[in-house]
Amino acid sequence: MATQNLVDISQLSPQFQDLYAKAKDFVENDCIPAEKIFALQMGQNEDRWKIIPPVIEDLKKKARSLGLWNLFLGRDYAEGAGLTNLEYALIAELTGRCPKIAPEAMNCSAPDTGNMEVFAKWGTPAQKKKWLQPLLDGKIRSAFAMTEPRVASSDATNIETSIRRVGNEYIVNGIKWWISGAGDPRCSVYLVMGKTDPGNKNKHRQQSLVIVPADTPGITVVRPMQVFGFDDAPEGHCEIVFKEVRIPVENMVAGEGKGFEIIQSRLGPGRIHHCMRCIGMAERSLEFMLARVTDPSRRTFGKVLAEHGTVVQDIARCRLEIDQARFLVLNAARKIDQGNAKGAMKEIGMAKIITPSMLTQVLDRAMQAFGAAGLSQDTPLAHYFASARTLRIADGPDAVHEQQLGRLELRRAVDIAAKMKEQQEKADQLVAKYTSSS
Repeated sequence: MATQNLVDISQLSPQFQDLYAKAKDFVENDCIPAEKIFALQMGQNEDRWKIIPPVIEDLKKKARSLGLWNLFLGRDYAEGAGLTNLEYALIAELTGRCPKIAPEAMNCSAPDTGNMEVFAKWGTPAQKKKWLQPLLDGKIRSAFAMTEPRVASSDATNIETSIRRVGNEYIVNGIKWWISGAGDPRCSVYLVMGKTDPGNKNKHRQQSLVIVPADTPGITVVRPMQVFGFDDAPEGHCEIVFKEVRIPVENMVAGEGKGFEIIQSRLGPGRIHHCMRCIGMAERSLEFMLARVTDPSRRTFGKVLAEHGTVVQDIARCRLEIDQARFLVLNAARKIDQGNAKGAMKEIGMAKIITPSMLTQVLDRAMQAFGAAGLSQDTPLAHYFASARTLRIADGPDAVHEQQLGRLELRRAVDIAAKMKEQQEKADQLVAKYTSSS
């Protein structure tokens, strides 16, 4: 694993250094070795949506005993470990090396992390007691229902799901899809985004977020969606229908019209977590590649793969791209720590654009080095690739972040033009001065 040479870990808090050392050992010596038994313990056919591999509960017990629990919740939350965004980003990279197991084992997996932050920041005492505490304890799981199949959900103002108040209840009607975690038998609660005031002239005040228990009548999980053939059982990315789903008014989060404000606070740090896990996947993918190309039994045209110039060049490009992406992500995390996620919008967007694309490029080279084996179930590379390609759409498509970034840059144009005009005027004055004197 590459040295974290972009951050001097020894200069960070002693608490973090202790947790980082424990997390590194836990991921490398407990989680990664458990990947094989985890796969063997998975259910088959329909049982894949009912069985949770027992090894995950054993790993959760060990992680909790080590204090590697709920590390994603920062200093603003009494329920968390008190790490900065920068510190947690470094730990998220470690968990990304074993993305199917390590985040859940440490109770730091999406979408639960974002949902727990919503409950911690916006929830009432009653909502926290009923939903946040079981999530913090790892006893239940959750899902976040925002994306819809009938509209372009990259613009969340398009969402059509209706949340209508009738007396002391809200009635939810709509179709959602790509709802991560909804297939998990432990999923007990959805956070659902919908419109309570579709006629509001302020399009960012039309939406609200409500808590919907998963066993509420009127909910139908239609199917798991697949990514390149992967359905990610037992969690899944499901299509769900909400039909006349009735919930009490106390299940509204933070009040009507707050939906957009809530999801923006939820998505900012979450994007950094995804990006750092991508860095971890990229590092491990490069390690797979290095082991493969230096294997003396793998020879083509009389040479070990590593003796071919194109392979050496591919390795160099991987190293450059991984470290460039890591710098962007850690810079965004540091910027959030210095202010808040809104103040780090540009840096978060840059990291979100670059990191999944970097991972797909690294994976493509690693898979090429493995040949047909790189496409198979014998390595995690193909599944990593599906995850990386998904992230170029999830949490906002690349194009949306690029538009936002471009607009932020264009805001500087007026000042730049004025500065350039001033410089040109000074240049003309200097030319006139020296020309006249000669």
